[in-house]
Amino acid sequence: MTRDPSFLAAVADLLGPRGFTTDPELLDPWLTDWRGRFTGKALGLASPASTQEVSALVKLCAAHEVPIVPQGGNSGMSGGATPDTTGKSLILSLRRMNDFGAFDVKARQITCGAGVILQTLHERVAEQGLRFPLTLGGKGSATIGGLISTNAGGTQVLRHGTMRAQVLGLEAVMADGSVLDTLTPLKKDNRGFDLKQLLIGSEGTLGIVTAATLQLLPQIGDRRVIWAGLTSIQKARELLLHCEAQAPDFLEGFEVLPNHSLEAVLAHLPDARSPVAEKYPWHALIELTAIQGESEPLTQKTEALMVSAFEADLVEDAVISANETQAEAFWLLRDSIAPAERAIGPAMQHDIAIPVPLMADFIEKVSPEIEDRFPGTTTVAFGHLGDGNVHFHVLAPKGADPQRWEAGEAKEVSGFVHDKVSQWGGSISAEHGIGQVKRDELGRLGDPARLALMRNIKAALDPKGIMNPGKLVPLAKQAATT
Repeated sequence: MTRDPSFLAAVADLLGPRGFTTDPELLDPWLTDWRGRFTGKALGLASPASTQEVSALVKLCAAHEVPIVPQGGNSGMSGGATPDTTGKSLILSLRRMNDFGAFDVKARQITCGAGVILQTLHERVAEQGLRFPLTLGGKGSATIGGLISTNAGGTQVLRHGTMRAQVLGLEAVMADGSVLDTLTPLKKDNRGFDLKQLLIGSEGTLGIVTAATLQLLPQIGDRRVIWAGLTSIQKARELLLHCEAQAPDFLEGFEVLPNHSLEAVLAHLPDARSPVAEKYPWHALIELTAIQGESEPLTQKTEALMVSAFEADLVEDAVISANETQAEAFWLLRDSIAPAERAIGPAMQHDIAIPVPLMADFIEKVSPEIEDRFPGTTTVAFGHLGDGNVHFHVLAPKGADPQRWEAGEAKEVSGFVHDKVSQWGGSISAEHGIGQVKRDELGRLGDPARLALMRNIKAALDPKGIMNPGKLVPLAKQAATT
């Protein structure tokens, strides 16, 4: 590690004034994670404009053994893009690498730089009647490189899969500065390990994603969004199965939220209204879509689906969006849960996955166990029921001091939640990554063989340990105490 002025001078010479800064005012916004839980220090902020510059920069860092912290939109949920407090690392921003490459409309494929913003990608491909089937609340800041590095999910995973399923090829700079180029998509390729899949979800600990070739789909011609009031989470599970059986070619998303979440959002958004007149313990948000030319079959399918759902006693009340404005209003209620909760008070937020058939049982059985063990807390589970992934939040007792609670009982709460998730055969990180937040818990609960392989791969591809150190990969001593 070094603060050698010659290193900083070499970086400045390589990247120029637009590509490198040590100015505290320019650096400061990127030293704290989006949630505000981690704040670090760094030697400077490097913003290369090309893969060649990234390669040269990594070689320079390797020679001086300077750690690199890759950063996209800095909108991650696990502190994976925040440097530590030593001030010895370099933040590597990919935001300037935001150009589009080859765009094959007929093949529905596009190549873009790691710094392209997700919303910009959506707009670019929509001009050609196509869409990229992954979206999330942070689409206005999340970058393609960051989404790949964390294997992001979102609200369309039920039908289209995570980011991993959308990547046809990628380009990455490895820890020695070499460039791995697998941008050309091939349907079949048996030349050994699929290295792009190894890099997807590796959170910058193995290499730095600089570009990707992505799979696109035809633009949605029409959609129907349904808001349904339900008596229980078990009814939500039955309704999901019903939708999958009755409308498999149209079902795009299936989200659930308890009444607690809806009430919090209605209090947080002054102009918001509940889609249904009565209060129900649970709600489902269902989206059905069709390509152009299939609007009439979609309408018929949606109406038939809901009629049969009422006949099967699965729903108590339901509203089908009459237009795009109403559809967006429904989704706004769902997307506003996190800020609405934040306004209530502190909470421990868990991004968990449970086998899909067991998720309703998990919520129903584990929620009261937590509230009994930690009096005054409230459990709130919402999200992607169809993917077996919910955001399982535990709200602090009313009046609790945020800092004192988060530093004390909250840690015990998270440990208890993660223990339960592991007992049910699930994952403590479904779509937000491990980063700093869950690294130690992964070391505590992870399978020893899997952890050993992760460490061996990390050591082989990053022998100097300069690639996003302290993230994702648990230390060996942590696994030894399991």
